[in-house]
Amino acid sequence: MKLRSLCASLVALLVVAGMMFPLAAKAGDKRKVAILPFEYGAVTANVGTVDVGKGIVSMLITKLVQDGTYSVIDRQMLDSILKEQNFSVSDRADQSTACKIGKLLSVDAIIVGTVSQFGVEHHSSSVSVPGVAGYIPYAGGALSSLGSLHHRSADAKVAIEARLIDINTGEILATATGTGESKTKGNWHMSADWDWNSSDFTTSVAGEAVVAAVDQLVGQLDSAATKIPDNQSLAAANVQGKVADVTGNTIIINVGKKNGVKVGDNLKVERVTKQVKDPTSGKVIKEITSAVAILNITDADADTATGTILKGAGARVGDLVKKVASTEVSAIVLTPLGGSAAKTK
Repeated sequence: MKLRSLCASLVALLVVAGMMFPLAAKAGDKRKVAILPFEYGAVTANVGTVDVGKGIVSMLITKLVQDGTYSVIDRQMLDSILKEQNFSVSDRADQSTACKIGKLLSVDAIIVGTVSQFGVEHHSSSVSVPGVAGYIPYAGGALSSLGSLHHRSADAKVAIEARLIDINTGEILATATGTGESKTKGNWHMSADWDWNSSDFTTSVAGEAVVAAVDQLVGQLDSAATKIPDNQSLAAANVQGKVADVTGNTIIINVGKKNGVKVGDNLKVERVTKQVKDPTSGKVIKEITSAVAILNITDADADTATGTILKGAGARVGDLVKKVASTEVSAIVLTPLGGSAAKTK
């Protein structure tokens, strides 16, 4: 009996472990995305000075983070990059601009979109009511003005379109659309000061319509997550740059964190020793390189990185650098003077 109980316990542990590990793997496989403020030129006449494109994206970011399918770039970080790049309203739907921003943010894909419909219609009607002079009561003990009852309501309709774009190829990986409609009694007006994630907005007539449209977008974007290539892992595995400075054993290169370089990485320093040209056009069709040294990264910022030479010598400004998995290089390492070559150890 004890043996049978022990086996049952082991089986239960294996089942629990099997449930946990796939979840952990899924969490680690999240694609990183950034969402640009949506273009809303088609509805400016209805919303005045309110940036509904930015407001809707604020709500979309919140819902995607809560949903957990994606890793979403923080809004403040995005705003900082957009400010540095002089990002304008006219750039919001431009795919080439989106890809540029995406590379600066080191994401796998970027989401751009358009608010194609956003309107709130207010209705007011009155009904004559017979009564005595003065005021007449109605349910609840409140008073209505003589002769009529007033009824006010508002209808809201929202339509949003979004595109999921591969930052490396500019390919549209998926499209999503969301629509929402809400009807309610009472007065409501748009305000530039609205907190789009607050209960005051989300329970308003326009807010309910926006929530419905955004929920549809989230569902469709979640379904498209598997279409996104792991661009950041590819970038990190295929880092390529050039030597910008050599001081003794210390080398500075012109690629950094946004290119996938991190402290502890090993990069191979290579020099072009021969160019092969097309005999007809004269265009370089291939470059032959030889390894010069192995560089270990000790410091990195957004655009540059610094490292020390582990093997080899004679690196020069303009030499190529490429990511390698280890310190082993099978090619020839040149001597500092470019004379006789020495095999790597």
